[in-house]
Amino acid sequence: MLVAPSILSADFGNLARDVKNICDSGCDLVHVDVMDGHFVPNLTIGPVVVSAVAKAATKGLDIHLMVENNTFFVELFAPLKPEYISFHIEEEKHPHRLIQKIRSLGIKPAIVLNPHTTPESIEFLLKDLDMVLLMSVNPGFGGQSFIESVIEKASRLNEMRNRLNPNCLIEVDGGVNDKNIHDLKEAGVDVVVAGSYVFKHENIETAIKSLQV
Repeated sequence: MLVAPSILSADFGNLARDVKNICDSGCDLVHVDVMDGHFVPNLTIGPVVVSAVAKAATKGLDIHLMVENNTFFVELFAPLKPEYISFHIEEEKHPHRLIQKIRSLGIKPAIVLNPHTTPESIEFLLKDLDMVLLMSVNPGFGGQSFIESVIEKASRLNEMRNRLNPNCLIEVDGGVNDKNIHDLKEAGVDVVVAGSYVFKHENIETAIKSLQV
C-alpha cells in the first residue's frame, strides 16, 4: 500500500518542516488538496504555496483539484510538475479532453469520484487513466469519519480495473487509519490518503508505516 499524507492536516505555520518530515518518514506521495470555495465549501491553497511544498518535498506531488473550471487549475499547477493531477468527474463536462491535456503536460491523469458517484460512470474513461481516487468522506474538510460503503465500491472498481486497465491505481481519501487499512487492501486499493491520522499521530513515521501493509 502506498501512502500519500494530505498536507491539509499539516501545520501551515511550519509547512516546509512538516512536508520534509513526512518525506523523511517514508511516505510515497505528498497529497495536496486544492479547493476553490465553489465546488466545495472551503478554500485552501494556490500555486505559490504549492510551489513551496514542491521545493520541500522529496516525493512526488499528488494534486487533488476540488474546483470549478478544472482546465484553468490544471494549467495553473502544471508548471510545478506534480506526479498526478486528479479532477472530479462530477464537475467536468469534457473529461476525456482534460485527461489528454494533463497527459500532454507530462503529468499522470486521475479522476475523483464523490461518495455517491458509481465506478461505472467512468468505465469508458478507465483505459486512459493512471489512477482513480475514491472519496471516502464528503470532500471539503479534513477529519471526517470514513464512509464504509467505499469498501464495496473499491471492490467493484477493482474488478473493472483488472478487466480494462490493470495498471491504473485505486486511491482512497478520507478517514483512513490502521483500523480500516486491511479492508481497503483486500478490496484492491493501492494508495491511501491520510491527513489527520498521520499528522496528529504522536509519531509520524509509525503512522505511515502502519498504513504500508
